Amino acid sequence: MNECILRMKGISKSFSGVKVLDDVEFNVRSGTVHSLMGENGAGKSTLMKCLFGIYQKDAGEIYLDNKLINFVDPKHALEHGVSMVHQELNQVIQRSISDNIWLGRYPKKGLFIDEKKMKRDTIELFEKIEIEIDPNTPLHKLSVAQRQMVEITKAISYNAKVIVFDEPTSSLTDKEVTMLFKIIQKLKTQGVGIVYISHKMDEIFQISDDVTVLRDGKYIGTDNVANLNIDKVVNMMVGRNLEQRFPEKTNIPGEVHLSVKNISTKYEPRIHDISFDLRRGEILGIAGLVGAGRTELIESIFGVRTKESGEIYLDGSQIINRNPTDSIKNRFAFLTEERRATGIYPIADITFNTTISNINAYKNKIGFLQHRKMIQDTNKQVSAMRIKIPGIKEPIRSLSGGNQQKVIIGRWLLTNPDILLLDEPTRGIDVGAKYEIYQLIINLAQSGKSVIIVSSEMPELIGITNRILVMSNGYVSGIVETGKTTQQEIFQLASKYLNQKREASL
Repeated sequence: MNECILRMKGISKSFSGVKVLDDVEFNVRSGTVHSLMGENGAGKSTLMKCLFGIYQKDAGEIYLDNKLINFVDPKHALEHGVSMVHQELNQVIQRSISDNIWLGRYPKKGLFIDEKKMKRDTIELFEKIEIEIDPNTPLHKLSVAQRQMVEITKAISYNAKVIVFDEPTSSLTDKEVTMLFKIIQKLKTQGVGIVYISHKMDEIFQISDDVTVLRDGKYIGTDNVANLNIDKVVNMMVGRNLEQRFPEKTNIPGEVHLSVKNISTKYEPRIHDISFDLRRGEILGIAGLVGAGRTELIESIFGVRTKESGEIYLDGSQIINRNPTDSIKNRFAFLTEERRATGIYPIADITFNTTISNINAYKNKIGFLQHRKMIQDTNKQVSAMRIKIPGIKEPIRSLSGGNQQKVIIGRWLLTNPDILLLDEPTRGIDVGAKYEIYQLIINLAQSGKSVIIVSSEMPELIGITNRILVMSNGYVSGIVETGKTTQQEIFQLASKYLNQKREASL
């Protein structure tokens, strides 16, 4: 039995009088992966920020190697062997790998930085986790997965005893996830305690030794993964059984609402000669492998990406979406893939983030904003979307990922769109909140809205769409009826032009 390397007892934390953590306990054994689970807003990230010194706990005790500790800031935590690999990587992308790893603690040779030692030390760290990248490479030339490996290497450089991974696979391909899991297994053999936060059940059961569940800021329980199954974990998370993963599809597609004809884009990564129809009240999924052009397609429809050619028709009349402003006027809405990078205004409050896309509706005759109406609409969306918040004046960055996503969806609904373009709308969201968003999408379609949803989760596309457009290497490789297709057929279509390209090169 591995010894407990980290113990958190009776941890409580409140914001603006709202208790976010209430007498929570959490213990991590050395050389194990301990998954921390719960719905969005359950308190997972807050608990880890209390550990890492980003927040100061209101009550409770934290022990590392049986020593009472209280980190005052992240630097203090790092120096004592607690590291955190955040979901959103905060790195200096114009600088080299070595610079990012040793930033703020460069090895010196007299008055100057010892570049040779810095490179040598970086290579030694890479060898520990069996990765090969030139330490002089600028970060902006790396993939997301490689940048994440750099962040893990930085954590190891502090001789970390505990490493927290917060949604580490949200932007990774299957191959990159496999690489990450190999590194985590390597860290386990070195006695490191891993805290793993994810909403992906298959990952939890693949990599965990222990699982702890929080609900509404309270400790629900801890168990060995061998004693658990998906139904048990879901029941602990939401306090009830989820008999269905997806709501019943009650929407009935009608006449053609949107026609996309021969769209190609000007810059890489490019899409080629894309055509399809979207019916009123329909949910159309877009499937494909990473790099297939799914995001590029809906960005070109919304005017974010420059088209080289092609036309868009709405109810039979041609429209031109030169930019997002035109698209909003034409009653389009676009939920972006990376909510923190391109979806939210992190330091602004919830009211601002809810009303910004519809800001002209709040101007009076002389151009001043009607704050009372903005507050009324914000409260209405918070209630309708069941968003868990301390108050509408809180900065949106203080909310969990799922609640941030609900704010953004609520923002777009205030513009009363006819066409909704949703790019990975449930990424990083727990199973309970996913169901609510699925139900919302189906309700919108039932009310006559038309929805396009990009998703990397095949069961999700099959569970809530009416048809699925499959892309491969920038081309449409097929459009299938959801009720008549299989995951195997979709995967074959997604690989169609990749295979042809490979055969042509042989």
